[in-house]
Amino acid sequence: NYLDTAYPYHGGRSEVVVGKALQGGYRRRVKLATKLPAWLVKRPDDFERFLEEQLRRLGTGSIDYYLLHSLGASSWPRLRDLGILERAERALADGRIGGLGFSFHDELPLFKSILDAYPWHLCQIQYNFMDVAYQAGREGLRYAASRGVPVVVMEPLRGGQLAQPLPAAVAEVWTDSSLRTTPVDRALQWLWDQPEVGTVLSGMSSLEQVRQNLASAEASRPGRLTEAERAVYVRAKGAYEGLRPIPCTQCRYCAPCPHGVDVPRNFQLYNEAVVYGHLAGTRRTYRQFFAAEKRADRCARCGECEPKCPQRIPIRDWLAKVDPLLSTPGA
Repeated sequence: NYLDTAYPYHGGRSEVVVGKALQGGYRRRVKLATKLPAWLVKRPDDFERFLEEQLRRLGTGSIDYYLLHSLGASSWPRLRDLGILERAERALADGRIGGLGFSFHDELPLFKSILDAYPWHLCQIQYNFMDVAYQAGREGLRYAASRGVPVVVMEPLRGGQLAQPLPAAVAEVWTDSSLRTTPVDRALQWLWDQPEVGTVLSGMSSLEQVRQNLASAEASRPGRLTEAERAVYVRAKGAYEGLRPIPCTQCRYCAPCPHGVDVPRNFQLYNEAVVYGHLAGTRRTYRQFFAAEKRADRCARCGECEPKCPQRIPIRDWLAKVDPLLSTPGA
């Protein structure tokens, strides 16, 4: 019954559609969450402006959980120094929001710092069996739990990547185990197994997917998996990682590039496209969420990066393959 939306989703139409869907008594049956677009907040009064607009869009007098959207190294200090937490306190006091939280996209030390700065009602992190050490990761999950802050998990399927048909090497891992359900159910069960996980957000595109996710949650409980079964997930993760064509470890010794190219991120996206076979989703990320000045096509082939690479990757040759694959529209 936790329903998550945000100001920019679907070109700003998501909150409007959700508001219409919650008419006729449904609003009382859900915990409604939406998010303040942190990157658009420039003045203290912007908090009130966005909150009031979102309340109108959603057709409600209150939002159960209001999250500061996508906090990171640039947005968190700005919002903090603008007094946005004090503005939020007023909205908590007058009942327009029931709880204050944040969603997070940055590194673990900052996540802990933000958690320590305020008595949050919840937080939202990216987490799945492939991303145990990514951003907040497992350590952040457990740190939040130690502070009594419930954790909402996003990207349990890595944007649909873990729902794709399995590569042979990965399929073999699952076949040799007792975990012979669907890829989606396995990914969700791994999360529900952990007592620190409050709830799991999984995008659903059909009523059948809704039913499948409900069934998966119904069958789950913390501590359901055995140690042997948890070990299978580690092997599956290793099988996925073994399929990466570019042996980049994300050490970033190649940075900074004199021409602005983010080499590790380009290689990460290329590897994901090849490993998971979810080319449409990776292309969308490359085009919409990766700054054009950091993409592979900005490489001037100067070669400054290559002597710095501990893996001795022919960086220029691989960068020449990234943009032709990922900049192409379509599936």
